[in-house]
Amino acid sequence: MERGLSRNTVASYRRDLDRYAEGLTAAGITDLAGVRASDVAGHLARLREEGLASASAARAVSAVRGLHRFAVRERLVPHDVAADVRPPAPPRRLPKALDVDQVERLLAAPDSDSPLGLRDRALLEFLYGTGARISEAVGADIDDLALDVDPAVVLRGKGGKTRLVPVGGYARAAMRAYLVRARPTLIIGGRGTPAVFLNSRGGRLSRQSAWAVLHRWASAVGLPVDGPYAVSPHTLRHSYATHLLDGGADVRVVQELLGHASVTTTQVYTLVTVERLREVYATTHPRAR
Repeated sequence: MERGLSRNTVASYRRDLDRYAEGLTAAGITDLAGVRASDVAGHLARLREEGLASASAARAVSAVRGLHRFAVRERLVPHDVAADVRPPAPPRRLPKALDVDQVERLLAAPDSDSPLGLRDRALLEFLYGTGARISEAVGADIDDLALDVDPAVVLRGKGGKTRLVPVGGYARAAMRAYLVRARPTLIIGGRGTPAVFLNSRGGRLSRQSAWAVLHRWASAVGLPVDGPYAVSPHTLRHSYATHLLDGGADVRVVQELLGHASVTTTQVYTLVTVERLREVYATTHPRAR
């Protein structure tokens, strides 16, 4: 609560600390006062041996370091034995973004003749049209929408922060079609949830089901759904940011639209556009090679 973390982050930290506690117990350590720096470093080594990705291992070490800082602050232990254990530096990865024509094929894939098809198209248009995280999309309520004015939607992001985001004409049309022609049919089987996106039983669409929707239609149009280049809901968020910057949007504006606390988080997308410039040059200039 003090840090304003999202439920998903708290759940991840809880799993990380449960894993740490299990490792300490297996080593015969039952009290934080008995933990040494070598035990913390050994925990990090085990995480890497288990094949945990560097980003996940870094988060796990961050959770462990936070626990020991808390223990010192609360005077449960005299020293912070984790202070000198550094998390692994994750490899620098550029966000994966789809080309505009790939996005258009994906958005056009769901049919418009069934309630679920209308919902799927609205969901995909919403994700790409607003740059929303998947948790923000499935967490959106009817009262968060104002499709007849700008900005058109209120998104509730990480740490309970809210932001106003405009919605383009295509997304508005898809949302209106879903809200008028599909949602009233879907909600009949539910209990009157205020959620925008509903499942087939009339309840709020879950993150897992939203992933399944995207994978279904990505596969239908030939986009990868497995491997390092698999399409995910975040892929549409990456594409949203990249296409805005490609079109000349200021990075500070994109920062506000994405809900990033720091512009340095948004600046990674400027690297994507530089990579795209290099690719276009390499494939089109007669003397590029």
